[in-house]
Amino acid sequence: METARALLLCWATSCAWPAVAAATSRLKSPALPILSEREPLPSKGVSGCSFGGRFYSLQDTWHPDLGEPFGIMHCVKCICEPQRSKRKVYGKVSCKNIKQDCPEPNCDDPVLQPGHCCKSCPNGNIHKQQGAIQPMETLFDGYEYFQEKEGDLQKSYNDRSYLSSEDMTPGERTDFVALLTGLQDSWMPTSSGVARARFTLTRTSLSFSITSQRMGQPSKVVLINSDGSTVFEYRVPRTDTDVICGVWKNMLKSHIQQVQAEQIRVSLVTASGRREEIQGKIIKHRALFAETFSATLTSDKEHAGMGGIAMLTLSDTENNLHFILILQGLIKPTHTGFPLVPIHVRLQYRHHLLREMRANITSYDPDFAEVFTDLNSRELFWLSRGQLQIAVETEGNDPNQISGFITGRKSCDTLQSVMSSSEALTPGKTGAVGSAILHLHDNGTLHYQVQVAGVASKVIGVTIEQKPQRRSKRSVLYDLTDAFSPSLGGGHAQGILGRVEARHIHMLLQNELFINTVTATHPDGELRGQIHSLLYGGLDARRHEMPFLLAGQFVSPPVWTSAAGHAWVSVDEQCHLHYEIVVNGLSKSDDLTINAHLHGLAEIVDMDDSSTNHKRLLTGFYGSQAQGVLKDLSVELLRHLDQGTAFIQVSTKLNPRGEIRGRVHVPNSCEFGTHGALTEEAEFDDLVFVRDPEELWKDPLTCFFEGEHHTHGSHWTPQYNTCFNCSCQKRTVICDPVICPTLSCSHTIQPEHKCCPVCDERKEYKDLTIPEKLDEHSEGCYFEGDQKMHAPGTSWHPFVPPFGYIKCAVCTCKGDTGEVHCEKVTCPPLTCSQPIRRNPSDCCKECPAEDMPLAEHGEMMQADGPRHCKFGKNYYQNSENWHPRVPLVGEMKCITCWCDHGVTKCQRKQCPLLSCSKVIRREGKCCSECEEEEEMMKIPDKKKTWRH
Repeated sequence: METARALLLCWATSCAWPAVAAATSRLKSPALPILSEREPLPSKGVSGCSFGGRFYSLQDTWHPDLGEPFGIMHCVKCICEPQRSKRKVYGKVSCKNIKQDCPEPNCDDPVLQPGHCCKSCPNGNIHKQQGAIQPMETLFDGYEYFQEKEGDLQKSYNDRSYLSSEDMTPGERTDFVALLTGLQDSWMPTSSGVARARFTLTRTSLSFSITSQRMGQPSKVVLINSDGSTVFEYRVPRTDTDVICGVWKNMLKSHIQQVQAEQIRVSLVTASGRREEIQGKIIKHRALFAETFSATLTSDKEHAGMGGIAMLTLSDTENNLHFILILQGLIKPTHTGFPLVPIHVRLQYRHHLLREMRANITSYDPDFAEVFTDLNSRELFWLSRGQLQIAVETEGNDPNQISGFITGRKSCDTLQSVMSSSEALTPGKTGAVGSAILHLHDNGTLHYQVQVAGVASKVIGVTIEQKPQRRSKRSVLYDLTDAFSPSLGGGHAQGILGRVEARHIHMLLQNELFINTVTATHPDGELRGQIHSLLYGGLDARRHEMPFLLAGQFVSPPVWTSAAGHAWVSVDEQCHLHYEIVVNGLSKSDDLTINAHLHGLAEIVDMDDSSTNHKRLLTGFYGSQAQGVLKDLSVELLRHLDQGTAFIQVSTKLNPRGEIRGRVHVPNSCEFGTHGALTEEAEFDDLVFVRDPEELWKDPLTCFFEGEHHTHGSHWTPQYNTCFNCSCQKRTVICDPVICPTLSCSHTIQPEHKCCPVCDERKEYKDLTIPEKLDEHSEGCYFEGDQKMHAPGTSWHPFVPPFGYIKCAVCTCKGDTGEVHCEKVTCPPLTCSQPIRRNPSDCCKECPAEDMPLAEHGEMMQADGPRHCKFGKNYYQNSENWHPRVPLVGEMKCITCWCDHGVTKCQRKQCPLLSCSKVIRREGKCCSECEEEEEMMKIPDKKKTWRH
């Protein structure tokens, strides 16, 4: 109910959600403040909108849910509109009534179906009517969502996570490719370099992997739209890898559409030495889904501005090598159209010709697809070792040639596997876990790292296998047992496979291989997992570190589960925690209620779920993968991470106290907790005194609000609404709206960036001949209460923490002296015996009168009068009833609200239960009806009363 009130107030006043929280908190009792936030607001790190305790990405649309008894407003559609400031892009919620957009039904007696905004014909299908508005729920079918639990309204978006694209349906993940060469529109190509970029578009992110040749070290990646404007820029860090890895997160919907429409170009720029730049168009390509081998083709000529990429794959059953070539600059355009140009395509080994074919291409369509059939054993061996070379050459007097070596497909994605007992050939519930990380090198060698834990018997075998040809019949390809070092409850293996066949490289990159762990009690394998590629999401820890194991045997007491998992965790320079979790073996019913928590208890065995100290929800996720960022970590939790006494736990509906768990050790130097907000404050406001971080963390009275720490007794203007003043009172944030005094002048103006109007001195003093005297103290007056400068001649109600604005006093800035003069408001004499204060914010009492209007402001704490209720902008007497009005919707006659000693309560009209199959709701009716009168069978109601 309080959520609904807050949303209604927010709509009525066009305020941000934190402002609503402030106003709602103020109404509950005379001195009830806002609680300090435990997490920073999402606007600090992620662009989007917060609405009703949920976070929406830019340009997301939704129907607002006001909670019980109001429910979802199906005829109201909200959108998170992007707003651009000098420093960043932020979101603003805009809502409108869409009922006027409903189509006209082609029948005489249309009805309103439950859950819809538009009427439809009783026997028609609303989705088949021309121009019908599709219900918002169906628009987001297939997208991930987050289960909102108790307390989620206070939760930061940093604690909400998003699913990795591996769990998305094919329609939610799209692969793109780009060939980058020297710019052709200049008098001379800007570089000899050639690069290949692979992009993966998920719901709101674009991951990319870029490899380049014949150019200097790239310094940045730039994405450019069709207008030539930069839409994204990524600074390339110096690393020991030749692959550039990055993610464009929180994309605008317009940018997503431009990528999908192939309207974005990518540029790679160097900074050191002579500046080089290469560019290419990001395009979809049908060959990307099957590609397992690739080659980048370059020219020996300097500044040739030509290049190409080859995408290759093996046939599933035969040794045929299929390939597609994308070429750029090999054929110069002519003024006579697009003539056919003959080319030679050669397969070579150390410049020895193995195979050759001829074809004709044009400068307009230089792509070329063919197949080398029946590769022999030597050719397959050279292919697996990265020693085959593909070359393309034009015919003529001045032929152009480009060539490159064929290797396994390069990517920033991680080849990994979670082994669980559910995936074993004979499934079980052992509570053990296995994890494998693999890396394929250009020369065909495969580096592997394997961890096993929680097994009850000795590990006697670790193998890489393919799918069994027959039921329960293993098909072993590579045995890793000799490299396995056993330990209590498991062990580990690390090594390199030097003779991986080309066919097996193809299967590995097609996610067709498995890793199997055999124990003494499970001769066919206790743990098994599929090796698949995990999309790069920006976390570099998984490229350099082994993940932490998550197993049922690590839970206290142990859980005999078929599930297992592993997780990467890191802490950055701002002391923000980044994580990725992969689970395997949880049943579909369990997937609906998975939660991951990060605990920081020194004694794991003493974990008590009734205590929430040092316990943070990482995510509620519904597939096998999740990732996210936690900000505002406590000092205690960071210390536990540093000492290795923290652990990650995944809980399910069947095991709410934890189904799998793993200890986490992340060394860090975050002695004072997260400090990104303090750094930002010191960077952008040199005049603000910033306390030492250690003092802030040690001070038990410090408040945390809007991503910043505030000392006890301090007050400030909040970011969500500059017409509020907030103060910190012993870990409690109190925010009061600015109350504007009544002006006695006849002409007023509203200054920009000011909350209250002021007298227009130009009109009031237009007859004065010496205007300079008015500006003698133009700097105004400084008032200690609100710590603000006030213009000469202006008046205001003083702000006195922790009581807020005192409406019983008015302060004035004396223009001639620059001094502040405050006077107590003189109340008029009253003739009645029992005067009342109309609302808590009024200074003076008055005689009760039925026709006397209620005051507008109700945000003060001077509540010594009767307990009235404020709903929206209106005040109601105790026990008074009314139908609430919702902006954009109007009066809701099916809901009745009443004032119960200062607390507003609302209830929807109770409707009879219906036994018919077809239910409709007619206009002006609160309850649904059966479509045919003779079908209606009402179950007798019990006593129908409004609860007071």
